[in-house]
Amino acid sequence: MKLAAYKWQFAQRFRRNAFGWRSDAPIQRIKEALAEIRLMARSDPVLAAEGAVKFLEKVSPALEHVDSSSGALGTAVNRAIEVLVPLIAGAPVDATTRQRWLERLWEAIQDQGVPYIEALADEWDKLCVTKEIANTWADRFLSLVERVWAEGPGGYFAGTPICLASLHAAGRYAQLVALIDQAPYRLWHYRCWGVKALVAMGKKAEALAYAEATRGLNSPDGQIARACEAILLSSGLADEAYRRHAREANQGATYLATFRAIAKKYPHITQETILRDLIAASPGESGKWFAAAKDAGLFDLAIELANASPTDPRTLTRAARDFGQKQPEFAMAAGLAALRWISRGHGYEITEMDVLDASRVTLQAAVHAGVDAESVREMIRSQTSGLSPQSDFVKRFLQAV
Repeated sequence: MKLAAYKWQFAQRFRRNAFGWRSDAPIQRIKEALAEIRLMARSDPVLAAEGAVKFLEKVSPALEHVDSSSGALGTAVNRAIEVLVPLIAGAPVDATTRQRWLERLWEAIQDQGVPYIEALADEWDKLCVTKEIANTWADRFLSLVERVWAEGPGGYFAGTPICLASLHAAGRYAQLVALIDQAPYRLWHYRCWGVKALVAMGKKAEALAYAEATRGLNSPDGQIARACEAILLSSGLADEAYRRHAREANQGATYLATFRAIAKKYPHITQETILRDLIAASPGESGKWFAAAKDAGLFDLAIELANASPTDPRTLTRAARDFGQKQPEFAMAAGLAALRWISRGHGYEITEMDVLDASRVTLQAAVHAGVDAESVREMIRSQTSGLSPQSDFVKRFLQAV
């Protein structure tokens, strides 16, 4: 079977301007296309790679009219690139076929209206696979990049990341660093390749200084910190990496995610030490580390944090519910803290059910802790006392408790 003759189901769904402004349908179609290609990869990796190239050719033109303001669509496409690049790179094909795929992908990068697949250029070092192919692309774009950068900050060439990635893949490290030094601005998107080149040449100290020198207004400090952290860790300098870069390099979507990422990367440091360092680095936000302390089994510290500064009441209520039997004293304290913060106006769109749930799990925990129910009710009344409208709101729904 010829590769071009195979009928991919996703191909018809990704015609040019195939989608309207809503993003839910195209996101689902992207997931379906990935599933189809990955399924094929189990039996025919070459055909799967061909399908991956075809998808990347079609995706940007198909999405031109879709509202991407939420970022969800861009995330879906970037995820597709992460999945498909290894399939293309890993396919067992000859150099002619691989070069033909790369030509098609380069055309797709140039032709896209909305730059959905621009991240593909940053993966060119993986897509080249061989040094021979990488040299071809590096030589093809080198003079163009030099000419554009010589024009000053206003110049732009879509093949610049491809040239940098290809020089790296070809092992032309010194030439890569020298080229980046010609850039009219210090942009991490380009200078990250200089860091990689210096590391490859065994110049880790220079690579660290090179990365740090990129910091400035609007620089992606988290990405720079991750690069510096990786260099230090690879050099066996874990303590220095932790002290200088751990928090900035491992910022997650939540405080708990940040804590987990650091704890996983630095197992030789106790979780309590990591958590207390994070708390110290975020003054006034100690309550937001409650879930991390709970996750680490540091229950006394968790309650200390919940009492010190505002903590999401629903998070506290869930903790009280989940630990009502295993850690009843902790659960009771968490429930009381939830009611206190609700009465002080904290929490997003709090309803009467949130109040009743917090009260119910607090009383249930008290039973398991062997605490007299009436004394707990008195604690609840004490925690929710006040003159604010929120206090009145809480009291109204707790009268029957």
